[in-house]
Amino acid sequence: MRKMFASGMVMFTGIVSAPPGTLPHQTSSSKPAPDYRGDPRFETLTRFFHKSDCPAENYAAEFLKAADANALDWRLLPSLSFVETSGGKAASHNNLFGWDSGHAHFPSPAAAIHAVGYLLKHASVYKNKKLETLLAVYNPAGEHYAETVKSVMRRISPTE
Repeated sequence: MRKMFASGMVMFTGIVSAPPGTLPHQTSSSKPAPDYRGDPRFETLTRFFHKSDCPAENYAAEFLKAADANALDWRLLPSLSFVETSGGKAASHNNLFGWDSGHAHFPSPAAAIHAVGYLLKHASVYKNKKLETLLAVYNPAGEHYAETVKSVMRRISPTE
């Protein structure tokens, strides 16, 4: 879907494939955003992505914010990003996760992280699923997909 102004400037080149009303609404909050720089998970995640020269290194705090906001294992979203796009190296349209078979467009990598985190927790196809089942739904064609993602999760940190 493309919206263009008279100048021809592209303002929006796609939509996230999600049913209407399933993505969180941006709201202002008086509560300041958490500072993850002192969080050992931040250091671990930054180091993991840095070793492989992944652009996702710049979004370590966003991965943690999305995981905490949606009560997900903090290693899941980074692992999906690493498996799907080599931590952003092969991402197009800010789609760090290969979402919608790589066709989804996001306004920023941070937006992708928060949208996918939200959907993995709240969309009916993922909601209340154990990790193995969630990963089978995420990529049903991947014969060893769940094991690959879980292996990356253990590489990031052996424990949650």
